[in-house]
Amino acid sequence: MNQVVPDIRLNNGVEIPQLGFGVFQVPAEDTASVTLTALEVGYRHIDTAAAYGNEEGVGQAVRDSGLAREDVFITTKLWNSDQGYDSALAAFDASCERLALGYVDLYLIHWPTPTRDRYLDTWRAMEKIYADGRSRAIGVSNFQANHLHRLAAESTVPPAVNQIELHPTFTQEPMRDVHAEMGVATEAWSPLGQAQDLDNHAIGVIADRLDKSPAQVILRWHLQLGNIVIPKSVTPERIRDNFDVLNFELSVADMGDLNALDRGNRIGPDPDRFNG
Repeated sequence: MNQVVPDIRLNNGVEIPQLGFGVFQVPAEDTASVTLTALEVGYRHIDTAAAYGNEEGVGQAVRDSGLAREDVFITTKLWNSDQGYDSALAAFDASCERLALGYVDLYLIHWPTPTRDRYLDTWRAMEKIYADGRSRAIGVSNFQANHLHRLAAESTVPPAVNQIELHPTFTQEPMRDVHAEMGVATEAWSPLGQAQDLDNHAIGVIADRLDKSPAQVILRWHLQLGNIVIPKSVTPERIRDNFDVLNFELSVADMGDLNALDRGNRIGPDPDRFNG
C-alpha cells in the first residue's frame, strides 16, 4: 500500500511503529501465515505474548518474510505465573527460544497481579534484560497509576510503554494523562472494543461521511490521540483495511465526538483485581 506508518519515540530513544498487528487469540497453527500476511501488507510491528502460545509462529513469519530482522519490531510479554526475578529471566529465555529472532524489541510485564506482589522483583529482571541488550526496551501492560508510581519510586529504568485496554467507549483519559506526566507511551489493546464499538451510531455516521469503515475511523482516532495501536484479525481483507488508515484525518469535531463516547466500558479484567 506504500503507506508509511509513523513512529513513536519511546523514552529511551527507541522508535516503535505506531500501528502494529496483534496476534491475541490467533491459533498457533495459523499464526505464521496470518502474521506473514500482515508483514506483506506493510505492518512492521508485531505484538505477541508467552500466554498467547503463538510466539513460534511470529518468529517463523518474520524469518519467512525476507525482511531484515531490524526492520520488524517484535513485542512479547511475561506471563503472570513467571513473575519474580529468576523466573522472569528464565521465561524471557524461553520466549527468545520460541521466537528464534535473536533479541526482542519490547518486553512487557503482562499484568501487575497485585496479590502476588512480585512486579518489583520482576522489574529488576526486566532491567537486567534491558542492560544486557536482549530487549531494546522494556515496559508493562495493564498497570494502574498506583502500580506505575510505585515502580517509578523503587526502580532505575522507567517503563517505556504501558499497554492497556483502550477504545472509544473506554478512553482511559486519566491513565493517558498519567502516562504523559511520566513519559510512558500509551499502547491500546482491544482498540475496537472487541468489535463492540463498531456498531456505535456516532462512529457509523463519521464512517459513512468519510467513506471509511467504523474500524478505520476508530484506528484513525487512536493514531491522532497518539496511541500505539495493535488491531488483530485473521482475515486478509480486514488486515489490509486496518492498515489503510494513514491517508485520511479526522476533524477536530470528529475527534471530539469520539472522545465523548467514553462510558467506562471496561471489557477485559480489572487490573486491580486480576491475579490469574
